[in-house]
Amino acid sequence: MPYEITATRKRPQTFDDLAGQEFVSTTLRASIASGRIAHAYLFSGPRGCGKTSTARILARSLNCERGPTDKPCGACDSCLSIAKGSSLDVIEIDGASNTSVENVRQIKDEVLFPPNSSKYKIYIIDEVHMLSNSAFNALLKTIEEPPPYIVFIFATTELHKVPATIKSRCQQFGFRLFSLDVIKGLLRSAADDMGLEADDDALLWIAREATGSMRDAYTLFDQVASFSDGRITAAKIRDKLGLVGSERMGALMSLCVSGDRKGALETLDAILDSGVSVEQFASDAVSYIRSLLLVASGIERESLLGAPRSSFPAALTEALDAPRLERALSGLFDLYRDMRYSVNPRWELELAVSRLCAIRDYVSSAELSRTIRGMKAAIVEGRAPGAAAVGAALREASAVSPRIEAAAAERPDPAAAGAEPPAENPGSATPGLDVDGIDTVALRASLLAAVGKNRVVLSTCLERSGDWVVDGDKLVIHCLNGYDAGAVLADAGLLAKKALDITGRPLRIEPRAAEPAPAPTPPARSGDDEDSDDGDDGPVDPVGIVEKVFRGRRVSAPASNERSESWT
Repeated sequence: MPYEITATRKRPQTFDDLAGQEFVSTTLRASIASGRIAHAYLFSGPRGCGKTSTARILARSLNCERGPTDKPCGACDSCLSIAKGSSLDVIEIDGASNTSVENVRQIKDEVLFPPNSSKYKIYIIDEVHMLSNSAFNALLKTIEEPPPYIVFIFATTELHKVPATIKSRCQQFGFRLFSLDVIKGLLRSAADDMGLEADDDALLWIAREATGSMRDAYTLFDQVASFSDGRITAAKIRDKLGLVGSERMGALMSLCVSGDRKGALETLDAILDSGVSVEQFASDAVSYIRSLLLVASGIERESLLGAPRSSFPAALTEALDAPRLERALSGLFDLYRDMRYSVNPRWELELAVSRLCAIRDYVSSAELSRTIRGMKAAIVEGRAPGAAAVGAALREASAVSPRIEAAAAERPDPAAAGAEPPAENPGSATPGLDVDGIDTVALRASLLAAVGKNRVVLSTCLERSGDWVVDGDKLVIHCLNGYDAGAVLADAGLLAKKALDITGRPLRIEPRAAEPAPAPTPPARSGDDEDSDDGDDGPVDPVGIVEKVFRGRRVSAPASNERSESWT
């Protein structure tokens, strides 16, 4: 007896044998049983999901000598001839090789003649989307009003290429891909029929590789059975087809999780030396980590995991959480895309494996944010060891402007640097956080940073000043002498503006000194030179600086006959 491939041998012969397409079989059986037989059907769906087989079952049900019936006998001359493909009343046409309008005209001529020995003349046109537009137009009238004994059955894998005028004249049935459980069950039945032993994980791998196509599953099953010597195992599949295998992939991932780069790269080298291609390894790694991600999400169903649950060690699933697995999976997707344009795909793979060895150190942004919030709450609430003083300071500083907090953090500690503390004046308040809630130390640092750029004299006077005290709406600055107080008073408007920007409160600057301050003579400034970035009133006046430092005055220019005299 000649060898018959599994896809042909296991082709369904009745609606009861049509697995995985319950909607289609139920609807067709009900229409046949009620006598509501349409003149045109359109079957669409992916490859290998049973479209042509269903068309033959429907033809057998309509032309069975006991029919039309939803359970053809399979023993009459009509059923046997349809099964062999020799029936004169069931014509199968390949749409890919009969695309012209002349082929359709031949069909139009043939439909005028009744069937030879059956009740219906049935035309099964496979891959009907390959017909030309002219051929489709020639079919329109025939499909819409055919003779009562004509039935058209169209099958296509690309429904969007079929004109809407054809679709509207047909009953449409959408075929679905087979689930892994259905494919695995049918493969088990095929193995039993052939007297083969097959491990569950091996059949599950074949079912997963078929990607929902039953014909692809049977084809791969025949290939595997040819080298399995009566027993199909995952190890034989891995060795003969050049696969990584869940055991070796699990061992490699365990080395990556433990951070053993040397061991992981050596294991990778051994796997590639065994004949596994770089592309195949990347594909298997993606599949394995995807399954780990599903396990980390609480999924246990083997048909969704694509492998038995025992293929994933408990130590590995416990060590990696979902965010880290998502990170690893994203990196492998990038690897697969980058290998096409790489100088050396193997080097790209080794780099990806080396990066996987640091996967446990990865911290997601969400986890980092939660940790920071928890630490801050523990410090503020005083739950952390030694955090009582820090928490009190944080609670008091929460009312201070963020800009003051930043300036206080940047200000150096004079005591730590060995510098002398600023001069104290009698009656001044304690430096630090004022009773009004303003940190005068931070305010002083911020104002010095703001005016030090273009106000050299003012900055010098402020640096050698004593304590700063906020008294209501006044900022009292205890200056070293009357000159310093006068310099501060001359730029009191600028200081008040900067203090408002920093604290958010309007404060009037009041310098105080032991000796009275001289009347300020602010230098003339042009409004055109105002620095809009730092709020300065104008450019630096060198002569004005000399006047203030040496307590001099500017005199008018000498007359023309006294040019030899000098300045006083």
